[in-house]
Amino acid sequence: MAAHEFFEPADRKRPVAEPSAADPLAAEEPHHACDPAFKHGVVVGFDGSTSSERALAYAIGMARRSHSALIIVHVANRLPTTVWAGCEPPVFVDVPDHRTEVLGLELACADYLSEVSWILVERGGDICHELEEVGREYEADAIVVGSTHGIVGRIFGSVAGRLAKRARRPVIVIP
Repeated sequence: MAAHEFFEPADRKRPVAEPSAADPLAAEEPHHACDPAFKHGVVVGFDGSTSSERALAYAIGMARRSHSALIIVHVANRLPTTVWAGCEPPVFVDVPDHRTEVLGLELACADYLSEVSWILVERGGDICHELEEVGREYEADAIVVGSTHGIVGRIFGSVAGRLAKRARRPVIVIP
């Protein structure tokens, strides 16, 4: 059973109804309703890179062995609209990222995903934050990510390393 789900990026403003005194939870930020069939599944970060393909392969095996679902997360690109001039922080906008659609089509045609229930979730923002947020929403048993190699990871810190420090659930880093 395969499914696609394209959510709005988590940091996009959404209209919120007036909170009422009768409902104290109405004042909380709205969150995505998730399908109960995907609760306690395995979250995996996927962008089509070689390391994310290895992470996906491991996550598929983990989901199959534990008889759980797979939540594949693609975090879309965000770009600054202004250059920070020292006074105001840059403003970020979501750039249409057709890569998620391409990845979704590739995954839908993949034979190796036929043995597990899976869903593709698109988010925009910080990769670590979004993976942890999806993990929280789906009450995931684990988050699987590929390791980052190269100079960018050395300068800014790898996604896997930052996620392992801040996550509230097991993080599995695949080399």
